[in-house]
Amino acid sequence: MKLKSSLLLLFLLVSASVYAQEAGSAAETVEKLRAQLLDVQAKEEPLRSRLEQLEESLKPENIERSLAGIGSTRPEELRESRRRQLTIQRDGVVAQLKTLETSRQRLEAAIANAEIRAYQESARPTNQRLASSSSRGYQLLMLAGGGLAMLALGGGALVYRRKTRSR
Repeated sequence: MKLKSSLLLLFLLVSASVYAQEAGSAAETVEKLRAQLLDVQAKEEPLRSRLEQLEESLKPENIERSLAGIGSTRPEELRESRRRQLTIQRDGVVAQLKTLETSRQRLEAAIANAEIRAYQESARPTNQRLASSSSRGYQLLMLAGGGLAMLALGGGALVYRRKTRSR
């Protein structure tokens, strides 16, 4: 019985310390989100330049130039095929840019919220910061303590009953 309660207490203390370590400060969150935003912006730049290239290539005179060295009895079909290929590529790039744009907007909103939280966190007195960061761990510790107290009371009641019955 004691072994089980000791293991339970150990498990709860370890899980509480892991939770406290996982919860980072708002300033760290801001930095992580900014790094993600830079990654998104870095991915957008080559896609934008590729989109410009495709738009330029889609102009009828540039399609003509790209197929100038190819002889065919049906040049209209070749031009139409080239235009379709470029259009498909352009649509794919536009879709990727829309996805990145949505991600960028979400990250910017998340950064704004995290900056507000970081400001509020920095404006709190030190003892409130400590209390709020460890409140979850404290709750788990209190729950474990309450559980152990219930186990002890339940075990004590069983021992008392056995002693009174044996008399």
